Amino acid sequence: MKFIKPLMAIGFAIALNQGVAMAQSPADLNDLEIAHVAYTADNIDIRYAHLALALSTNKAVHEFANTMIRDHEAVNELALALLAKLDAQPQDNFLSMTLQRNSEGLIDDMRKLSGTEFDIFYAKNEVAYHKAVIDLVANSFIPNIENEEVKSLFEEALAIFEAHKIHAENMLNEVM
Repeated sequence: MKFIKPLMAIGFAIALNQGVAMAQSPADLNDLEIAHVAYTADNIDIRYAHLALALSTNKAVHEFANTMIRDHEAVNELALALLAKLDAQPQDNFLSMTLQRNSEGLIDDMRKLSGTEFDIFYAKNEVAYHKAVIDLVANSFIPNIENEEVKSLFEEALAIFEAHKIHAENMLNEVM
């Protein structure tokens, strides 16, 4: 029973790319909508990381959470600077709204956990979340971004997300 919730979290991460696509396709989003999805996903992962810092005492979890905060805030700063340079505003859309709505339930579930149970849940969710984000960015966003500067930012971010996935897998191995 205690591993049902982590499986739900993994299901959420997979839905990020597959289940939501039934309503509309992430590949159909314009550059400003894609930017908003990325900003939303980064902020969600920052919230997860702050929660991990508050609820976990595990050194590996804290190290990972601090990395998430640092890196995702840096990516968001670059994105906001580019939007300012382009004199553009990100556009809310079906995917960013779904991510935000689904993250609220996941955060509520995580708040009910503690100790190793929380650490495992958080680690599994981070692995699944980064796998889903990598797939979405690499296969739906980057091929469809029109602005070369925006595309370049996403290509740089993709490398960061891939490193995060490996770091999350290492964290999962440590907490299991």
